[in-house]
Amino acid sequence: MRSIWNGAISFGLVSIPIKLVNATESHSVSFRQIHTADGGRIRYRKVCELEEKEVPTAEIGKAYEEADGSVIPITDADLAALPLPTAKTIEIVAFVPAASIDPLQMDAAYYLSANGVPAAKPYTLLREALKRSQKVALAKFALRGRERLGMLRVVGDVIAMHGLLWPDEIRSPEGAAPEIEVSVREAELDLADALMDTLGEVDMDSLHDDYREAVEAMIAAKAEGGAAVSGTAPAEGAGGQVIDLMAALESSVKAAKEARGSGGPRESGGPRGGGGPREGRVAEVTSIGARKAAPAKKTASARKATGAGAGGAKKTTARTAGRSAKATAKKATTATATATAKTAKKTAKKTAKSSSRKHVS
Repeated sequence: MRSIWNGAISFGLVSIPIKLVNATESHSVSFRQIHTADGGRIRYRKVCELEEKEVPTAEIGKAYEEADGSVIPITDADLAALPLPTAKTIEIVAFVPAASIDPLQMDAAYYLSANGVPAAKPYTLLREALKRSQKVALAKFALRGRERLGMLRVVGDVIAMHGLLWPDEIRSPEGAAPEIEVSVREAELDLADALMDTLGEVDMDSLHDDYREAVEAMIAAKAEGGAAVSGTAPAEGAGGQVIDLMAALESSVKAAKEARGSGGPRESGGPRGGGGPREGRVAEVTSIGARKAAPAKKTASARKATGAGAGGAKKTTARTAGRSAKATAKKATTATATATAKTAKKTAKKTAKSSSRKHVS
């Protein structure tokens, strides 16, 4: 790897010669501007606005523009005369816990390579000291015409440096948070937590730039004389529409479970608050409402069973009452019939006696 800066790490009175190497590289596809009518390249030329002619690079210098538009020329000699102790040195100023560095300050990343055999011993010493202390080093260095802040940490067997923004370069988040008071229910937090557990962790090497791959495939197809590769348009987002948050969370958990099921189990981190690793664990959603309703289900079952028993008893009583009523009615009918028969007999006897008296007379 080609170095972009040579200097030394200043570790107290110890000086470690190093070379600075870019730790990252961009894979973005770059385009050129062309004239759409004939495909000709569009080029920019540096023109002096006073003479209205192109100026070569050797004749171009620096200047500071005032608020009123006037400029103050600044020469390389002016900048070289400035006292800059970190011009060729990465000066370590403190050792702090990594958690004390705000990720918002993170900028470009570099590898620090030991420059030469004499640098191997002090380089290894600093690396092992950082490992054992479990801290990172804060340092100041100068690069590309300005002094910068850096953080040194160990990556494998190499010391890496992250450029940091100065604290006053971090903007306040004022106005970024919702301006209205919003309350979140426990059930919604349960679903959000279940979605996080279901998604689990991911192998960073499995993530890739789908858009860049599509652009490269399209360029390859057009280079071979074919038509552009047609793709499926992404679904439009909800935008500013009001959605049912609970329904969206439940659908998200369901979709995540289905994706995990079709793609195979994926290693997941341990549960929050401790615990061992989990293999392919799919979170189950148990909302607060469901947790509170669980005992009620048993009570409802008990009530159902009691109700069933009471219903059976009622049916039995009704059947018994019905039979008793039938028996009573039957007895009543029989008694009525008997009484009617007796009355008829008496009437017949009286009629017969009257008839016999008439005949005797």
